[in-house]
Amino acid sequence: MTKPVIREPMRRNSRSNRARILAAARQELGRNPDVTLEEIARAAGVVRRTLFGHFPGRAALLDALAEEASEALRGAVSRAPGAEEPPPRALARFVLSIWPVGDRYRLLLALARQDLGTARVSEILAPARDEATAILERGQRAGVFHDHLPAVVLSAALEALTLSLLESVNTGTWDDDGTRTAVATLLAAGVSEPVATATVEGVASEVRAETAEG
Repeated sequence: MTKPVIREPMRRNSRSNRARILAAARQELGRNPDVTLEEIARAAGVVRRTLFGHFPGRAALLDALAEEASEALRGAVSRAPGAEEPPPRALARFVLSIWPVGDRYRLLLALARQDLGTARVSEILAPARDEATAILERGQRAGVFHDHLPAVVLSAALEALTLSLLESVNTGTWDDDGTRTAVATLLAAGVSEPVATATVEGVASEVRAETAEG
């Protein structure tokens, strides 16, 4: 029996619908973790049947979002600097790498409370958290970061700062492309303002150049 031919435009349309559903889910769940699938479908501009064709239930949709976030965070961490880069520059680069996937980071933490579970979310966020802690430990040993808190505790505090600043951008009370957050992070870690600003400006210009080349 001849298999039916699935035309490429149909495949593209299916991929487009799936991407729109995931994008709408990220946005709507970020606003309200209790949003319904029907509301997500409306936000994505698709009918309920289309959403369920891709994701048979809330658990399947959240699992897809978790995998998407995990992949994005792994990609961001993979661009982290090596141990030879000075800790302030390394921390600035880390923040600038994480910032573009900040919405996914924030969404995961919101869903941890009632859907994905803290263990699953911690597993996804572990690479980013481990990298941040390692940078802070190097900086503390070098005497360029505060050492009044253990690196893992300082890392958690800086993560909370980043999420708070990201939320301010999302609500429209602040504007940032990640550079101001990187400066704030270095200041909180114990770097002086002139050094923090100069460091972030230098790293940001390098990141922009690398992005343009890519």
